[in-house]
Amino acid sequence: MATDIEIARAARKRPMAEIAARLGLGTQDWLPYGHDKAKISQDFIAGLAARPMGRLILVTAINPTPAGEGKTTTTVGLGDALNRIGARATVCIREASLGPNFGMKGGAAGGGRAQVIPMEDMNLHFTGDFHAITSAHNLLAAMIDNHLHWGNALDIDPRRISWRRALDMNDRALRGVVLGLGGPAHGIPRESGFDITVASEVMAILCLATDLRDLQARLALIEVARRRDGSPVTAGDLEAEGAMTVLLRDAMQPNLVQTIEGTPALVHGGPFANIAHGCNSVIATTTALRLSDYVVTEAGFGADLGAEKFLNIKCRKAGLAPAAVVLVATVRALKMNGGVARTDLGSEDVAAVRAGCANLVRHIQNMRQFGLPLVVAINHFDGDTAAEIAAVDSAAAGAGVRAIVCRHWAEGGAGAEALAREVVGIAAQRADFQPLYPDAMPLWDKIETIARRIYRADGIEAPPAVRARIQELQHTHGRLPVCMAKTQYSFSSDPAALGAPTGFTIPIREVRLAAGAGFVVAICGDIMTMPGLPRSPAAARIGIDAQGRIEGLF
Repeated sequence: MATDIEIARAARKRPMAEIAARLGLGTQDWLPYGHDKAKISQDFIAGLAARPMGRLILVTAINPTPAGEGKTTTTVGLGDALNRIGARATVCIREASLGPNFGMKGGAAGGGRAQVIPMEDMNLHFTGDFHAITSAHNLLAAMIDNHLHWGNALDIDPRRISWRRALDMNDRALRGVVLGLGGPAHGIPRESGFDITVASEVMAILCLATDLRDLQARLALIEVARRRDGSPVTAGDLEAEGAMTVLLRDAMQPNLVQTIEGTPALVHGGPFANIAHGCNSVIATTTALRLSDYVVTEAGFGADLGAEKFLNIKCRKAGLAPAAVVLVATVRALKMNGGVARTDLGSEDVAAVRAGCANLVRHIQNMRQFGLPLVVAINHFDGDTAAEIAAVDSAAAGAGVRAIVCRHWAEGGAGAEALAREVVGIAAQRADFQPLYPDAMPLWDKIETIARRIYRADGIEAPPAVRARIQELQHTHGRLPVCMAKTQYSFSSDPAALGAPTGFTIPIREVRLAAGAGFVVAICGDIMTMPGLPRSPAAARIGIDAQGRIEGLF
């Protein structure tokens, strides 16, 4: 069987002018990046403001397992299927981080016949957006240390600098570092560390900003340190926001590519959902909505993380309201949630599927709290049996929704036409979308609301210093939404607690203010903002073949 990269390489790419024309773009409205990638110009986007928006379809999933769920694959397959049945659809997804590409998770372009191409470029450097974000982030870090070196006129307390450096790679050795060693010529010695670029507030800001002016204003608000008197120091105080915006100018323009079937795809931004807010950029989503009847987008990892943040943060900030939600599940992943080891997934086990459906049903119930119509997409794998599929269908029906088997991995858009018709039907219904909590709710209560209503925890707990920090932020930024940094593998903070666990509390280890992005980050349990590589990283299997082609990407 052909691999994802082989399928993508064999696909016939339409000329970018043809893809752009499907969105109504003229030659002056997009900027080519080679033969198969482009950026949509800021001037064109600015001229779309008065256009009505199409319907927004959110694709989310059950909690991820090593067995695979195929959320991006389903997003792409649904976009292709909508176009096949006569709707005018665009796909909006995130860019891929190098960390998981060379680690364990792999790329972010979909799979099989439901991929965005060029797959190799998308999963590597693409158009350089992540490098620009990394550079802008580290420019601010350099300006902090430079300010200390040249006299510290802002009276920054070196012990209270919160802005770390960033790198788009999993590297646990950089979680904690010491800077400025080597004598006076090399700066002021202090402890710091690195976060992965997708966890950077600069990434979050780029994905929530509406234009360059808004971007620069948000960058200026970034709080990087405290003075000795306890008052905050911002990027604006350091006069860094102008240069940072210059570095991000081109990165703010959404990237236009295509699926294997020629559906336009806007691929822009890439915050992780376990340590950031997990959605592609507002500017890409709103641009696509003004150019399409339907926009299919995804939110990272399971619905307890990605969809919750999409709905409570992105939609709240951008004034968006999805028309429907697609919840992706696989028989294999449900069997793992039901207690089956990965090595035993090839054998039929209806009882394990039924047990694992507790995870699916909880996600269905959670999404219904937002007032949105919902359908379950069963992403079909070879080896799924009729009895196992029937068990998933029965669990979904018991929760009040339809489950539809989809074969887009093997068949492309044709394998998801039934899902597309169901989406069109439910999207026409009257949705009553409401975020989970109001702006005026206190920060502690917002965190607890998410923990109780989405994770089904008994409550939250935090040490006195964290409680004091939350109370401090309540006085200055109490109306902001909350971004939970938590393991993606479980509703709880224990990644091994699969299914639908109960009887646990969520520990809040740290809170961070993302003033420019406009949310407060609550770091739960052992979650790290700089991941590490696994024992056997994918990097060990990636290389160049005898014909000079990339191999090993997935």
